[in-house]
Amino acid sequence: MEAILQVEHLTKRYPGFALEDVSFSLPKGTVLGLIGENGAGKSTTLCALLGLIGRESGEVRFEGQALDGNKRLKEGIGVVLDGVNFYETLTPAQVGRICRAAYRSWQEETYRQYLHRFALTPNKEIKALSLFLRVKLQIAAALSHAPRLLILDEATSGLDPVMRDEILEVFWDFVQDEEHSILLSSHISTDLERIADNILFLHKGRVRFCKPKDELLEKYGVLRCGEADFARIDKADVLAWRREDYQWSVLVPDREAARRKYRPAVLDPATLDDILLLYVKGDQDR
Repeated sequence: MEAILQVEHLTKRYPGFALEDVSFSLPKGTVLGLIGENGAGKSTTLCALLGLIGRESGEVRFEGQALDGNKRLKEGIGVVLDGVNFYETLTPAQVGRICRAAYRSWQEETYRQYLHRFALTPNKEIKALSLFLRVKLQIAAALSHAPRLLILDEATSGLDPVMRDEILEVFWDFVQDEEHSILLSSHISTDLERIADNILFLHKGRVRFCKPKDELLEKYGVLRCGEADFARIDKADVLAWRREDYQWSVLVPDREAARRKYRPAVLDPATLDDILLLYVKGDQDR
């Protein structure tokens, strides 16, 4: 599939933390979910690829062109970062006027339609809006300059399930023409299980894997067993494991093969939370 975004060898170093050699590709018409523990480098990755922070090395191409320094090209990317990114004394109407001046591709009528759809009062100050409405305002602004790519950092964080469902419907609509794409960083795994096509897992500043979501959910499993059974498991069949109070939890890449080989051990489908927890809190070496 044709890539809308390509990131190669992205590196950013801070004292005590390094984002090292992050590479991935985002095909058109798909949603890439970015997961990892707090401090794994998710926000750093997004800020570095957007040029919001400097980086030691790395190349970012959007629609086949180098993104760095290309302001016109960047107008094709809608961005919603964690937190409110507009002054709280502004109103949605004023935000629209600022964006109209900033984006040559600004679509005023589209913005008004989103304000209406999201029940945003044009002349009400942001500081008087609920968290849900503030998130909606940022999404409305991001969607109103004809972006082909949305980059979202914890856009649904802090919202209840009903509110998140409404926002996810907006994202789903955005990619239906298979020409638009989304890069979504989130710690809410159920949102990614619903909307993402692929999952990029960052751990301690490095890419652990980038795989289709369906492969992870349909093939990966968590084998649960006692001490004696754990000792008999072939390490070649295992990705990570963790000792818990009364059992071992073992992440396997092929649960049906493990089910046949390690009867009568209990084998459950792995959720994204299971995978994240066992990689981050578990062991990979014996």
